[in-house]
Amino acid sequence: QVQLIESGGGLVQAGDSLELSCAVSTRTSSGYEIGWFRQAPGKEREFVAAINKSGTNTILPEAVKGRFTISRDSAKNTVYLQMNNLKPEDTAVYYCAADSEWARFLFAARRSGVHYWGKGTLVTVSS
Repeated sequence: QVQLIESGGGLVQAGDSLELSCAVSTRTSSGYEIGWFRQAPGKEREFVAAINKSGTNTILPEAVKGRFTISRDSAKNTVYLQMNNLKPEDTAVYYCAADSEWARFLFAARRSGVHYWGKGTLVTVSS
């Protein structure tokens, strides 16, 4: 069983930066691949980033590549999403997710099967 608790959301202006944190509660966070998704009002959930167990491999879609980075601190059992140059279209609830299989994040068709989810943190970017 894995518990994921997101934090760091808030209201910012376009161009600002924000760092989200995902506290992973389990025997060891290094046993799970971790990803971030977001869902804007009236839109489908969107994949944002993922990092593998060892922290050596990341996935970032084109929509956020160059602005967002994902990292993990295994000693703190925490995964971070650093978001720079935020845009109003980044406004969404951001969810942390975990799974034991990297393929769940690597392949778009398998992302809906990610096993563990946090409750989300709201990010609002004003123009």
